[in-house]
Amino acid sequence: MIRQKLILSLIFTTIVISGSAQEVVTGLQSNYSIVTSVENTKKGTSSLSAGMAELPFFDDFSGNSIYPDLSKWTDRYVFINDTYSESQITTGIATFDAIDEKGRLYETAISTGFAGDMLTSQPINLEYTTSDNILLSFYYEAGGLGDSPETNDSLTLQFLDPAENKWFSVWRTKGGPETGFRQTAIPIEDLRFLKKGFRFRFINYVTISQNTSDQSMIGNCDHWNIDYVLLDRNRTLADTFYTDVAFRSPVRSLLKNHEAMPWTHFKEVELQEMGAFIPISYRNNDIIVRNVTRNFQVWDMKLNAQVHAFTAGATNIEPLTNIDYKANLIYTFKSDSPDSARFRITCILKTDDFDPKENDTVIYYQVFKNYFAFDDGTAEMGYGINGLGSRNAMVACRFKSFIPDTLRSIQICFNDSYRDANKRAFDLIVWDDNNGSPGNILYRGEEVMVEQAVRINGFYNYTVTDGVPVDGTFYVGWKQRSETFLNAGLDVNTPQKGKQYYWLNGEWQQSQVYGSLMIRPVVGAPLKTTSINDNYYEAKNSLLVNPNPSSDFITVSTGDSDNQELIWIRITDLNGREFINCRNSGQINISSLRPGIYIVTATISGKPAGHSRLIKVR
Repeated sequence: MIRQKLILSLIFTTIVISGSAQEVVTGLQSNYSIVTSVENTKKGTSSLSAGMAELPFFDDFSGNSIYPDLSKWTDRYVFINDTYSESQITTGIATFDAIDEKGRLYETAISTGFAGDMLTSQPINLEYTTSDNILLSFYYEAGGLGDSPETNDSLTLQFLDPAENKWFSVWRTKGGPETGFRQTAIPIEDLRFLKKGFRFRFINYVTISQNTSDQSMIGNCDHWNIDYVLLDRNRTLADTFYTDVAFRSPVRSLLKNHEAMPWTHFKEVELQEMGAFIPISYRNNDIIVRNVTRNFQVWDMKLNAQVHAFTAGATNIEPLTNIDYKANLIYTFKSDSPDSARFRITCILKTDDFDPKENDTVIYYQVFKNYFAFDDGTAEMGYGINGLGSRNAMVACRFKSFIPDTLRSIQICFNDSYRDANKRAFDLIVWDDNNGSPGNILYRGEEVMVEQAVRINGFYNYTVTDGVPVDGTFYVGWKQRSETFLNAGLDVNTPQKGKQYYWLNGEWQQSQVYGSLMIRPVVGAPLKTTSINDNYYEAKNSLLVNPNPSSDFITVSTGDSDNQELIWIRITDLNGREFINCRNSGQINISSLRPGIYIVTATISGKPAGHSRLIKVR
């Protein structure tokens, strides 16, 4: 992790000092996990129907929701996750950042600072005396696997005086170079807080980037993570433990090299691709030695049946100790399904009855479909090439086809950008192998547009016309057409192990960024067209622009005569700068455009409907 932060720091420093083209990692402009969640349609705050909470008040955020538990908290601004830290106390953390409860950058976000996320407790019965020794403790982390807050950013804790209905700040920490989780404990001795209806809340104060040269680099920033919040009586400053043995992190892919891969390919190389153990991480948060039994199950989801189970036995754990354990796995995934399979791996800690049980089980779904993936499906950061000289820069990711097959499409997770700044054209490319780096071009899709998907877990599906035969090592990626940050998703939880490359100044270089670029090649039988998103790029000139070239007025036809009133036309230059955005209600006046080449894009009800090139003449 220290290596990762140093690499990212060097990348940012190079850009600031020299302005030359370089790899760039930046925060997200939206959080896809929240945007597409079914829970996102629910009411944004609690109605306080949970009633008055009694002590102890405890939350380690180990539930299954992306939002806080509304039986304990009254708002949903923070993001509950397992991806923005690798050093949490138990599974699940509450992440504070610059993105709201709908998964979008706060509308109040400014570079001079603003109040970001808030986490507010339900009313709590704190009608006690000072001799009851009420203490609130919690763990907090600056940055984690996200963006580290600067010294002018902060995390603040406030207490509510129920009688005056007034909040008071009682604790604050600034951003800085510290890493990892730290614990703090705060006695509650002021009588104005020792009442029924007491509440506490955390607030982070954020400053977004001041980057005005490329707004596609403006995004989420200044992360804080909270874990293991405990409010109880009869505690001292030395009494910050909890009687709990729990998993610390999620279980991940059991494959050696992939998060996911085509089922037909896995069956050919199952012995070399199948992992020999299940890695787990757990912790004894108690101050005495505890005993725990570790059990494991594998379920075939098609059959809804357990196909393998074993125990790793019981063991003692020393107090306040983290354990990283590899359970020997003598098993290979098997299924009667000819083209896909899905397995559920369940890891269970058998602990004492008085332990909290929500954090004693972790589950992972091993997916085999028609694509290769090194990422886990969740982007924590954005990746791209930016700076002077980045026009014509290329990015490639190496994959291997274990059987002769056909590449049918390429899925890419492009992040939202501030004011859609990365909505521009690029070339989609497939290469063969040249001694460990991209070689000859096997396929080039010219002037395709950056798009964000509303399905396939945030991946947009770019069809490879007619398919490309692949057998052995091949590369997929893109070539830029401007010096603009395209902002592709970067999963920082899965190391790419030397599989990513970028091309600058006439040579390929291995990426120095920790994490996996979120790009997935799809192979197999021809794809079925199921929606407008699937056929958007099958014909490059799916729009009919007349006349073309033109000097003053054009008409645009999409071939969808039933929805003309829903069609919007957007005209941009090759750098993605927008000049016209209007309803397709007849002739479009382009006389204000300078002579040159432009991209005309059509959408229907916000969905892509086609694009074409326009030549503007005098």
